[in-house]
Amino acid sequence: MYLPLDGRGPLHGQLVRSLKDAVMTGRLPSGLRFPPTRLLAQQLGVSRNTVLAAYEQLRAEGFMQARVGSGSYVAMPGAPVQPRSEPPQRVAPQSAYARRLRRYHDHAHMPGRRVPGALHSFQYGVPFTNPLLTSAWARALSHAAVYTQPHYPTAQGLPALRVAVCEYLSLRRGVHARPEDIVIVTGTQQAVSLTARVVLDEGDEVVIEEPQYFAVREALQIHGARLLPVPVDGEGLCTDLLPERPPRLICVTPSHQFPTGALMSLARRRALLDYACRHDCWIFEDDYDGEFRYDAQPHAALCGLDDSRRVIYTGTFSKVLFPSLRLGYIVAPPGLRDDLISAKWVDDFGSPAIEQAALAHFLADGGFERHLRRTAKTLKQRRDALLGSLRRLAGDAVDIDDSHAGMHLVVWLRDRNVAQGEAFIAFAQSRGLGLYSILPYYFEPPARAGLLLGFGAMSVAEIEEAARVFAVCLGEMDWGSVG
Repeated sequence: MYLPLDGRGPLHGQLVRSLKDAVMTGRLPSGLRFPPTRLLAQQLGVSRNTVLAAYEQLRAEGFMQARVGSGSYVAMPGAPVQPRSEPPQRVAPQSAYARRLRRYHDHAHMPGRRVPGALHSFQYGVPFTNPLLTSAWARALSHAAVYTQPHYPTAQGLPALRVAVCEYLSLRRGVHARPEDIVIVTGTQQAVSLTARVVLDEGDEVVIEEPQYFAVREALQIHGARLLPVPVDGEGLCTDLLPERPPRLICVTPSHQFPTGALMSLARRRALLDYACRHDCWIFEDDYDGEFRYDAQPHAALCGLDDSRRVIYTGTFSKVLFPSLRLGYIVAPPGLRDDLISAKWVDDFGSPAIEQAALAHFLADGGFERHLRRTAKTLKQRRDALLGSLRRLAGDAVDIDDSHAGMHLVVWLRDRNVAQGEAFIAFAQSRGLGLYSILPYYFEPPARAGLLLGFGAMSVAEIEEAARVFAVCLGEMDWGSVG
């Protein structure tokens, strides 16, 4: 405890004044336990009798209350602590990196945040949380805490987790990797950041999908890359529109394009791999939720078709388990593996070991597979509820892009432009419904109004009620008032 003594008069008097000031200014709030006299005497370098005398005076004046067998407590409320007021200071960016941070990222206005005050919200990017997962994960963590070594983990990741990831990828995604190829990271965002540092110089060109995931786009822009958007259609990235002058890196989400939901066709996958091989460029494959397909057999990952080892494959457990886990992985091409491991070491020395060990155990003992099966069944029920409700209630007013995968749908407002779409989102919010525009994911705004409707975090009953409110808003909206 920090207690300055003013040097005036007896030590116990100085201590009384310091403790009173701490109580009156709120630094010692009402009900807080005072330190034991022996401990405080040791901390201040005074005799215990000095502290005893000070405590006795504080009790006499009503500042302290003694509780038998428990200790002494602050007995009266003081004024709340007022932090020192300093005028806000806005300095010029101190580096090129800081200039790009300010240009491309606005932390206060990121897409996808929950709409304030919404009774029902189609918030996307929020995964389904299985209640059974909580107890299973608690057991895995408890087991890992006992057996995990307390020293720094290896930067590449715990061997047990890398082995478990390889087995999982071979079974689920058709990727045959070796444990030495795996680099454990905190998620997709760190994976793209490390990749940018390893393969890009400032000013290098990167092909990115149009539309695309904003966080990957911003990470590349902040790194200093020059982005070349290439359109996406129903078969994924339009490989016939790849630039003649090859980029250094191509970023794709082939198994479930974000945000459109398109699945890249086999022909385009082969065309993309051939392009990368011929032009000596790298592919960053973001397989963020390839586990969840509802009406079709999951396709093998692009990395599983890659014979030339040009694909930097990344996946995350945040979407299939829970976002706070912050664990994912990179399957590193042999030529980049050591550089990626070194970049990870520089970034944070390695991901938390106890969580890695718990996840390895969860994967190895079948808990993860059981979780995936339960989650996929529940998500299909919720997706079907949303599709059925929209088709029944919204009818001809919307067009639905059904991707047969993931945890969101893209819904287009038929015959409505972008301005009308933004006005409709505001109108729905006034009726307690949270809606989300597709606009932030485009470099060039689309010609029509599009929405991302997430269903992962909503029950079937909530989905049906939210869809009803959605339809009511469509009918009540004054479309003619918006140009």
